[in-house]
Amino acid sequence: MMRVPVPARLRKTVRTWFDSRYISIADHRQDIRDALWEVQTLRREMATLQGEVERLRKARAAAPDRTADRAADRAAEKARLDDTHRLAQETAKALDGVLQNEVLVWQAIDDLRAGAVRKPGPGTGPAEEQQPCA
Repeated sequence: MMRVPVPARLRKTVRTWFDSRYISIADHRQDIRDALWEVQTLRREMATLQGEVERLRKARAAAPDRTADRAADRAAEKARLDDTHRLAQETAKALDGVLQNEVLVWQAIDDLRAGAVRKPGPGTGPAEEQQPCA
């Protein structure tokens, strides 16, 4: 292999062009760390929600035993049940998006491990690349 002196300005221009087109390995690693952190956070939230659902189920089962319940208490309990259900639905949607992103991350990792880095072909721009789920 032969080395040829290249002007610093040209070298900087070429590196900037490459950097703007491709994602570095460090950026991939940071994306993986971010995805794993988000998955762990959602796991903790799911555990908290499951605990809350169990507590509300026990409260609902114990409620018929108390005959002196007031209507306001029942309305507040129903509001909490509705809120918990809504939060569970929102968390499920968010977790689905995270899991889809995690699949994309692991596919990218598998491609990198196999040495088959996907390089854009002619006419392939950043708008045509596969985008992660939001």
